[in-house]
Amino acid sequence: MDSSIYITYAVPVFFAMIGIEFLFGLIKGTNNYRLNDSIAAISLGLISRLPPLLNLGVQGIVWTYVATNLNMQLMPKGSWITWVIAFLFYDLCYYWMHRMSHEVKVLWASHVVHHQGEEFNLSTALRQTSSGWIWKWIFYVPLFMVGIPGEVFFTVAAINLLYQFWVHTEHIRSLGILEQIFITPSNHRIHHAQNPEYIDANYGGVFIIWDRLFGTFIPERDYLKPIYGTVKPLKSWNPIWANLEIYHQMIRDTIHTKSLRNKIKVWFSSTGWRPEDVYEKFPHTSNDLDNFVKFNPEVDKVSKIFTSLQFVINSSISTVIIFTIADQPYLQTLLLATMLIISTTLVTNIIENKKWGYQIELIRSLITALMFIYGVIDPNLLASKIFFYQSLFSVVFIAILLPINKQYPLTQ
Repeated sequence: MDSSIYITYAVPVFFAMIGIEFLFGLIKGTNNYRLNDSIAAISLGLISRLPPLLNLGVQGIVWTYVATNLNMQLMPKGSWITWVIAFLFYDLCYYWMHRMSHEVKVLWASHVVHHQGEEFNLSTALRQTSSGWIWKWIFYVPLFMVGIPGEVFFTVAAINLLYQFWVHTEHIRSLGILEQIFITPSNHRIHHAQNPEYIDANYGGVFIIWDRLFGTFIPERDYLKPIYGTVKPLKSWNPIWANLEIYHQMIRDTIHTKSLRNKIKVWFSSTGWRPEDVYEKFPHTSNDLDNFVKFNPEVDKVSKIFTSLQFVINSSISTVIIFTIADQPYLQTLLLATMLIISTTLVTNIIENKKWGYQIELIRSLITALMFIYGVIDPNLLASKIFFYQSLFSVVFIAILLPINKQYPLTQ
């Protein structure tokens, strides 16, 4: 069983914990949830579940080959020792995968998605990349080489990832002696900070001991509050752009730099390096942390209501697609996944206050309804039915209810 299945079944628990943290923050007067940031983060998480379900990548083929042909069979089968070693070894491999994701630009291009959020709460944990399937699997090949059984690997991988969810919070302060051994909320806040004093540290998944061993540990300081986000801010809620931003930058730099050596180096350099001739033409502005302002475009109340409802519906569609995957032909799943990404992207454009978002959403809704009526998407699938009713809702909302609001974008 793929570890992604375990994560899928944990999604309802994640949402419940997010709700509890939100209510706790409201009661204590320390709420750090924003509607736009949370919609963007959770939407990225829901979309990130789609590539594993569509079996994208070659990790399964490679892992199976290694386990069959390159297995040194060093691990005793059925022994608790194998489980303990697998748990520790997986976290060590995770440490190096995570660290390289911050030190090599082509790897950072995928991982950056998790760090673009400028809030730090449990919804941030769901802010995941959709392109990690391309390369992350490489770092776990050693586990299959030493003889870790597949069922053990996928179980410890799921436990490792599930553990990481709860450390994305500001409400839990220092945990004393546990700070010396485990990744805790305090340790992980440093990992998400863009402060020069904190940046690029605390890479472990469960254990902080690897950071202490390899010199990447930095403790949280009472006098220096972490500022979250990336040094070069994304300034967008768009999930497609979030996933493609650094890839776009690397492709552009590769095209425009004159040096052949630099065309290659762009992809494998440190994350902050760029060719001088390209930097002069396409300069990047880093955050001024002394005057840091979070990305938070103002949106009217009607748009907030619409995007919130669409977010809930899209989340339901994503959940249905995931849990009914066995009942859907592959091409239908691919089509539904594509439609979900488009719908989610349009919602985030609206909460960025891009007025054309409503026009495109109206067109998308009409096309989706026609696809349902003419059987392009299977009308017998539950996800298709929800898409159809979502489209009717959008048409009614945009064509009838929005004109009541003076800020109706279609009239501007």
